[in-house]
Amino acid sequence: MLRLFYGQEGDQRHISLARPVENSKAGDQRRRFEISPLDYMRAEQFALEQGLSLLGIYHSHPEHPAIPSEHDRVQAQPFFSYLIFSVIGQKVVHYRSWQLKEEQFEEETIVI
Repeated sequence: MLRLFYGQEGDQRHISLARPVENSKAGDQRRRFEISPLDYMRAEQFALEQGLSLLGIYHSHPEHPAIPSEHDRVQAQPFFSYLIFSVIGQKVVHYRSWQLKEEQFEEETIVI
C-alpha cells in the first residue's frame, strides 16, 4: 500500500485525497519503497491543478509497528507527512503520522 496524499495545510494537515503511486524500488517492495522523481513531478502538477497541497506519503509496515524505520528516515523529505499503517495478519491495526524535523521524526496530528 503506497499512496501520495493531498489536502490543505493549517494548524493541522487536512487530508482530502489519496492517490496510488508506483513503488519504483528494486528488490523487496514489500519492505521498502521509493517514488521516482517523475512521479513526484506528476504529483506536484496534479496538486497544482486541483488547488491542493501535496502533503505526504502513506505506506504500510507489514508485521511491524507504525513507527518510522531507519530507511524511512533516510528517504524522508522534511516537509512531508509520513502516515504509516501497521498491518498485522493482513489487517490494519494502527496508524500514526510523522514529520522529519532536524533529522529526527516527530509524531504529528492529521485530520483525514
